Amino acid sequence: MATKKNNYFPDVIGQDAARRKLSFFIKGYAATSIVPHLIFVAPKGTGKTFLAKTFAKNLKVGSKPKKWIEINCSTIKNLNQFFTQIVVPHLTDCDATILFDECSELPKDVTMALLTMLNPNKDHRTEFFYDDYSFECDFRKLTFLFATTEAQDVFHALMDRLDRVDLEDYSVDELSEIVKLNLPSINFKGDVLARMSETLRGNARAAQKVSMKIMSYCATTKKKVFNIRDWHIFSAELDILPLGLNRIEYRIMQVLSEEKATRLTKLSAKIGLSKACLQRDFEMYLQKMNLIEINPEGRSVTTLGQKYIKETREILSKR
Repeated sequence: MATKKNNYFPDVIGQDAARRKLSFFIKGYAATSIVPHLIFVAPKGTGKTFLAKTFAKNLKVGSKPKKWIEINCSTIKNLNQFFTQIVVPHLTDCDATILFDECSELPKDVTMALLTMLNPNKDHRTEFFYDDYSFECDFRKLTFLFATTEAQDVFHALMDRLDRVDLEDYSVDELSEIVKLNLPSINFKGDVLARMSETLRGNARAAQKVSMKIMSYCATTKKKVFNIRDWHIFSAELDILPLGLNRIEYRIMQVLSEEKATRLTKLSAKIGLSKACLQRDFEMYLQKMNLIEINPEGRSVTTLGQKYIKETREILSKR
């Protein structure tokens, strides 16, 4: 069953453990005006930024949330830019919540500065000097949030100053609820939502994207009801494969099914992609879904994978 929402996160589906932890920090903030420095860790599309932004709306000064500042860390080139374009104009003498998105991309000198700024202490404030400027960092006024898909690449000393909030993959029920939330005027019939959600790879962003496509489909066909027949038409037109595999992943499985075991070098040659690309971008999901296995002899398709190939071939033959 889809999980319940609560007063702090009325539009957030799922992520029960993360919401419980964040609710604890919100209650603590209401009593102390202090929130630990947090880092949201999850794969792409799981909703790190959305959850961080929703969390920040609950950090209020009076009746209004603190100012929200969101930084794409890949745009920060050095400490001078960080200080002159972010710290001085946006963080000095004000109440704000700042999110460092994809913080594994932070330059080393900015990371070193943050180690000083975020150093925990009983006074809940630090002071940082840059050139002739002194910046007082008051944790009662400033809340620091970070997000990353690559926690292993965040400098260990910075990671040590942060409280970790891990997000999970979404269940089929939760993804279905996200789609329904985005399409309140569409009536979904039968088990069409479950079938659709099985193709979204546990990804909330994918649920948002498919919602927009369904909205377009229903507007074009002037329909208020979306049923299994519509799903067959919709998935055929958009080339959606079972379990949300893409064509390259399906091709990888077909190649692997030709032999008992296939070496990565041979697979790379047949698919036309580098070994690093295959390992990084394609094999992980296939392994996660137990469609392929990797052993010392090479890569091979599992029994479940063989069944998948047969069933998918039949589906594609009807399109």
